[in-house]
Amino acid sequence: MKVKEAMTTDVILCSPKDPISEAAKRMAEADAGLLPVGEGDRLVGMITDRDIAIRAVAKGLAPNTAVKDVMSDEVLYCFEDEKVEDVARNMAEQKVRRLPVLSREKRLVGIVSLGDIARQVRPRMTGATVAAISQPGGQHDQTVH
Repeated sequence: MKVKEAMTTDVILCSPKDPISEAAKRMAEADAGLLPVGEGDRLVGMITDRDIAIRAVAKGLAPNTAVKDVMSDEVLYCFEDEKVEDVARNMAEQKVRRLPVLSREKRLVGIVSLGDIARQVRPRMTGATVAAISQPGGQHDQTVH
């Protein structure tokens, strides 16, 4: 199965200049814990509810703090034509629960989450992916930032 068959296509973006309060509001409306950050037609980062909590609120930053000040600017992603199993393994290695999905022309076409994958692949693979993601550490560990 390909990622395009499992991903969520209704993606809400925010701008790096948006205040984190607006990003949080959009997350709440979408019932999502992550928003891609776009500038023009380019994906420049990702912001999560955890970024807002740890990098902003825990440090006493104001609600009007710009998204660019707390987002992750290194964007991990996958392509829509990749196999779901391969993307699940990559998510486990990178310790991430969600990835933006790009076309081969590098246009954002969706988001794939651990939940999307859980609904599509074997339960054993889903369990192994969750276990690997749940291990402390990884490139996007909040204690590093």
